[in-house]
Amino acid sequence: MNPLRGLRPGKLLTATTAVVALTLMAGCSDDNGASSSGESGVAQPSASFPGNAASGTPIRIGLINNEGGQTISQPDNRMAAEAAADYANDQLGGIGGYPIELVTCLNAEEPASARDCANRMVESDVSAVVVTTTGQGDILVPIITGAGIPYVSASGQSMQELTNENSFLWSGGFPSSLQAMAAHAKTENMKNVTAFTIDVPAAVSGLQAFGAAAFEANGVNLNIVTIPPGTPDSTPQVSAGLADSPEGVVVVGEGTLCTSALKSLGTLGYDGEKMGIQACATPDVVASVGPSINGTKIFTAAMTTGDDPEAELYRSVIDKYNPETDISGYAYVGYQGVLGLVRATQSLDGTDTAPAAIAAAIRSAQDVVLPAGDGLTFTCNGSANPQLPAVCGKGSVVATLDDGNLTEAAIVGGE
Repeated sequence: MNPLRGLRPGKLLTATTAVVALTLMAGCSDDNGASSSGESGVAQPSASFPGNAASGTPIRIGLINNEGGQTISQPDNRMAAEAAADYANDQLGGIGGYPIELVTCLNAEEPASARDCANRMVESDVSAVVVTTTGQGDILVPIITGAGIPYVSASGQSMQELTNENSFLWSGGFPSSLQAMAAHAKTENMKNVTAFTIDVPAAVSGLQAFGAAAFEANGVNLNIVTIPPGTPDSTPQVSAGLADSPEGVVVVGEGTLCTSALKSLGTLGYDGEKMGIQACATPDVVASVGPSINGTKIFTAAMTTGDDPEAELYRSVIDKYNPETDISGYAYVGYQGVLGLVRATQSLDGTDTAPAAIAAAIRSAQDVVLPAGDGLTFTCNGSANPQLPAVCGKGSVVATLDDGNLTEAAIVGGE
């Protein structure tokens, strides 16, 4: 059963606004003090570095990154995207055999800046636009796709991103994580789960729409408990949320919320299943919470640690092509966006790299391996989520936190 079935467009719009809030909040915190870029001397998997250099006239690909604004700036997303482009040009034959030339615009995450970036992409005659992550999709998408240019991203948030016929989102993002959490809860025979979420209208509405529907579809009751932003000690709220002895809990929010809620769960001695998003797995959160965070299940669209070949390739590419990139946060979205485009357009033979040819190649590609996705794949023919046709992927990577490391990674809900 599709947990979004029956949601009216208004409810979907409210819910996707929540994804904007969660994505941007998670991305602009928790990078401090975390481990850095690719570690010196990362081994390069030889099979992934065939030395097939691109040549000829460059193909122009737009890159829009949320950078330079007063409230959010994520240069590492751009740096990871640049590393992916350099890797593709140096080793994979670029796109259609031609080298990728990135046309970059820094989006300050406000309407005028987003509009300027979109117009610059059209004026620059790019063949596709990669967007790292943004809360301005409803402005960017109509301008870019209105000019016939494909809009691609690792994941999307706005209704325009999720539903436009010329928008392509490699992963299912936060909604897929919630669906995977619900599927996991069913597998573990849970009947009641409590979600602790930051108390902002968008986040709460999103959990009510996406989360409650997904858990209900799996026979699990979801109780939502809100925690005011910036709360240093959420023990009262967490204690109230545990009153009905839920078999599992979900923590959703940025680093401060993750730290506060997970600390309180430890203080109260909660021994049920703990689930969270990637913002709850950063080094700062792990260090602040302490040993009680061990065993928490983290649901994400990327796995950048461990020995999975895609994780090793990610670290190798960053280390070789842009080693100053901090990969402890959400830099992977830039890497996934660009390398996902390269993989999705492998059918191009170089005779036509215009926007329409790029879009057609993406639509025809089947089961494309999601970069750094630990085995997740995407197919952009509208089948992954019929109600959100731009979403190309489904499922989520779930891993267990153990002494600050994500272990035992597996895919949930990717069927």
